[in-house]
Amino acid sequence: MNYADIKRVDVANGPGVRVSLFVSGCTHHCKGCFNEVTWDFHYGTEFTKDTEDMILEYLKPDYISGITILGGEPFEHVNQIGLLPLLRRIKEQFPNKSIWCFSGYLFDRDIVGRMCKEWDETEEMLSYIDVLVDGEFMIEKKNLNLRFKGSENQRTIRVKESLEAGTVVLWDEK
Repeated sequence: MNYADIKRVDVANGPGVRVSLFVSGCTHHCKGCFNEVTWDFHYGTEFTKDTEDMILEYLKPDYISGITILGGEPFEHVNQIGLLPLLRRIKEQFPNKSIWCFSGYLFDRDIVGRMCKEWDETEEMLSYIDVLVDGEFMIEKKNLNLRFKGSENQRTIRVKESLEAGTVVLWDEK
């Protein structure tokens, strides 16, 4: 897995001050994507154990609320495989810091409905994610007034609550 960027201090991609990891590789190719360079799976830098260690170091300060993983597409299978060791370590070392993830895939249809059945990694990855913003960016539904998402079709989902309820439970944006 490659990554495009790591933002040590980010306030745009989830609540509070966060670390953000932008993975490389995306097959959605949304029209108007804000990060087209990350479509290429080979773009950026190789994600290594040293990269994980650096992210864990960035997460140490008390003022850091958690991490946001976006891209690219974190739920591309190769990226799931690459992200799992990091997510395990984060939950082990920082159980009270939240993990947010952005995906163009739909939570119920694509991730739970298909990927969880195809790949063991998907279910484990979901077990670490607190909030998932799902749905492809749609330029015709772009809305700059939305909090932590770009288009009106996207949903901000509480993952654990949704899995327990068997239906999508939205994050309260207030």
